Amino acid sequence: MPRNVTFFLVVAGIASCHSAARAETLEDVLSTAYNSNPALMSARAGLRSTDERVPQALSGWRPTVIVTGDAGRGQYFNNFSPLIADWSERNVMDYSVVLTQPLFSGGRTVAQTSQAENAVQAARAQLAGTENQVLLAAATAFLDVSRDSAIVTLNINNEQVLGKDLDMTRARYKQGELTRTDVAQAEARLASANAGRRAAEGNLQVSRAAFQALIGRPAEQPDFPSAPPVLPASLDQAVSTALDGNPVIKAADWQARSARDGIDAIEGELLPTVALRGTYGRNVNEFLSKTQARSTEGMVTVSMPLYEGGATYARAREQKEFWGQRLIEVDRAKRDAVQAATQAWESAQAAHARVVSFASQIDAAQLALTGVKEEAKAGARTVIEVLNAELELFTAKVDAVAARHDELVASFQIRAAAGTMAAKELSLPVEFYDPDLHYRNERGRWFGLGGD
Repeated sequence: MPRNVTFFLVVAGIASCHSAARAETLEDVLSTAYNSNPALMSARAGLRSTDERVPQALSGWRPTVIVTGDAGRGQYFNNFSPLIADWSERNVMDYSVVLTQPLFSGGRTVAQTSQAENAVQAARAQLAGTENQVLLAAATAFLDVSRDSAIVTLNINNEQVLGKDLDMTRARYKQGELTRTDVAQAEARLASANAGRRAAEGNLQVSRAAFQALIGRPAEQPDFPSAPPVLPASLDQAVSTALDGNPVIKAADWQARSARDGIDAIEGELLPTVALRGTYGRNVNEFLSKTQARSTEGMVTVSMPLYEGGATYARAREQKEFWGQRLIEVDRAKRDAVQAATQAWESAQAAHARVVSFASQIDAAQLALTGVKEEAKAGARTVIEVLNAELELFTAKVDAVAARHDELVASFQIRAAAGTMAAKELSLPVEFYDPDLHYRNERGRWFGLGGD
């Protein structure tokens, strides 16, 4: 039997019960999460913040201009000579402009620029990872609501069937065909169904609450996806895809590169620096007669650190250990990706096998229930046997819905492990966020405070 037949048999009645309501698709939910989820919005803002590290590093190539000035009026008294003692007043004004252009900074600017650019790449990979996890969580929340809605409907239908069975049993009891024991068995089974329906409704409310917290609005009538996404052909391919595309691995690798650049940046502090300095100054002193002084000079300054107490060496050693830590994190990320892909793959295979098994079980249970009812009419079967046959069919339907849910969730988990649980790969009808746009606008910017 085709893998989706059982699922549609189980939920066909659910869709018809809500035909007046708009069926909410998984695509709708993922699009809403992509456009409004706070965790995703925060990650995008974090990336834009990291983008600013690049122009900060590039500022090491650019000149600095400093203007200083003084202006004032003073009274002065002197009696330096016994023949002259007098008060005087004067206006004083002076200013200077100093322009400094770095020529060589021990390689620090190059290292810091590379460090910042690698940090940007790491932040982009982290954003991709956040997008994968947010969309996976959104898909899971949607599927949870879909599963629990279907189970509630199955419980309601089961309760209605058992209610009819109880009415029929009581009628036959009054006619003397059945005993009080048969009625009690039907009553007990109906009470159990009532408790099961209430528990299913509670589970649905919990799933709806989780959905609203993640998506930002209540869940509408869910529409179960017809089929899982296209998956790798084998476990080896799933693992290989995860190692190639997992955003956590990519982020860890870029962070390790950034940490390596940090070593060069610190060691550059031990090298000489060279800068070109130009100064223009003017002094105006009004005392008795107005005097002025102007100066213009240009020079090349060379600075060579000899010993700074050992702090720079300690920071360099610290950064090397930090780089080693980042390299270890790359290896850990690879292992985690392999584990996640393997677990998701095996879960998907097991869930699919359960879907197929429950399909056969539903067919067999339906056939058995029909036969037991016919035999019960002839007196060859008891009430409890009919109730048990109905329970077996109901349980198989509930299990089929749960297995279908598990198969879909595991399928999306495989995509997330490979880094393809993203808006572009899923072809969502949204305006895709361009992580490079802000970077391009800000990289070469010399002035401006930006927006609020």
